[in-house]
Amino acid sequence: MMSQEQNDLITRTGPKAPAGKLMRMYWQPAALVDELQGERPIRPVRLLGENFVLFRDEAGRYGLLDRDCPHRGADLAFGRLEDGGLRCAFHGWLFDVDGKCLETPAEPADSKLCAGIRQRSYPVVEKSGILWAYLGQGTPPAFPEIDCFTAPGSHTFAFKGMMNCNWLQALEVGIDPAHASFLHRFFHDEDPSASYGKQFRAASAGSDLPMTRILREYDRPIINVEKTEYGLRLIALRQIDEERTHVRVTNQLFPHAFVIPMSAEMTITQWHVPIDDENCYWYAIFTSFSSPVDKQKMRDQRLELYALPDYVSRRNKSNDYGFDPHEQATETYTGMGLDINVHDQWAVESMGAIQDRTREHLGQSDKAIIQYRRLLRQEIEKAASGGGTPLLVLDEAHARSIQGPATMDGIGPTAGWEIYWMEVDVRRRRGAPWAAPVPAEIAAQVPHLTAAQ
Repeated sequence: MMSQEQNDLITRTGPKAPAGKLMRMYWQPAALVDELQGERPIRPVRLLGENFVLFRDEAGRYGLLDRDCPHRGADLAFGRLEDGGLRCAFHGWLFDVDGKCLETPAEPADSKLCAGIRQRSYPVVEKSGILWAYLGQGTPPAFPEIDCFTAPGSHTFAFKGMMNCNWLQALEVGIDPAHASFLHRFFHDEDPSASYGKQFRAASAGSDLPMTRILREYDRPIINVEKTEYGLRLIALRQIDEERTHVRVTNQLFPHAFVIPMSAEMTITQWHVPIDDENCYWYAIFTSFSSPVDKQKMRDQRLELYALPDYVSRRNKSNDYGFDPHEQATETYTGMGLDINVHDQWAVESMGAIQDRTREHLGQSDKAIIQYRRLLRQEIEKAASGGGTPLLVLDEAHARSIQGPATMDGIGPTAGWEIYWMEVDVRRRRGAPWAAPVPAEIAAQVPHLTAAQ
């Protein structure tokens, strides 16, 4: 258990909160690029407890401004996109993407008022289908050269979904290898050949065993947690028999993302971004190491569950997440349908808007969560005290030092799994049609595969 003070420290991310200061040292997903398509590319954005307006001007430049007009506080999200910027609909004040006031048309023709007005603005960059914003002070950090940022646009697909709970409990479900054997248990296996775009439905690498069967029948994984330059590596081992062990390698990417295998060909890099302390979005980039992503199929699959414009799940607390007791008895462990995003959403939203960790009792299977919370507190203290650069706040010179990270889901030898999973990851990278880098730490362990082959 932890104290209420400790829980507040690691969950609250507003402008004055210690964790909020840490989060503002990183680029944050602000919107999907898709959200600024169409005739009116203007979107209100709530991020880390603050309100902004995001827009694309007539020249194609992106801008993120405080949402309240500096004249008398009217909502700029209802503004007009014209004349090189965003114009407030109240009195016509005009601002460019950098927050510079271009016009105050209601003022006298010789007024100098505009010259002294500036709206707070924030850097925005487009990367892998997501618009990223930097809300912190000084020069923004460099992006690490991880797979989802290195792969060409043809081999990535981005999507998001809303959760009505604190960001931390949403993240923690992704670094909990044990829960998948229960929360995501299916009593019947589907044909793995129909698994495209679906998590936990494909066959594991090196076998024809569907992941659903492995999770169902081997529900006591041995979990190893390793510290890395980017956060944590999690290795979950499920021994099939004396000769074979299922190995699943996932990663926690600091501060609020994880990287997991979706199938033998595709990975998911997913951020859990605070809207405010009681709501969050997950943003995911799906990265293919083989064929280009079928983006239309992936989008259509997800739009069956998520309703635009806010990407809210159609199965939610208001309709009991589609709970069906007959299905729970015969088909799925939860009775909440086949989409694991619904299962995760129920689990984390049912904890309350902000989980009361003073009442929890952690076990051996929670070792990754324990280590992550320890790491989070350590990096919050760094940011608060100025006693060092927090993890993964990179400059350009060190951006290439963070590559990968390696993931894997496969069945290998019980004796020798430690090298097996690395070999599988390296072979996938060497076979990719794009230059997928082999992380240095992995290359050092399997030098016989580090040359292209």
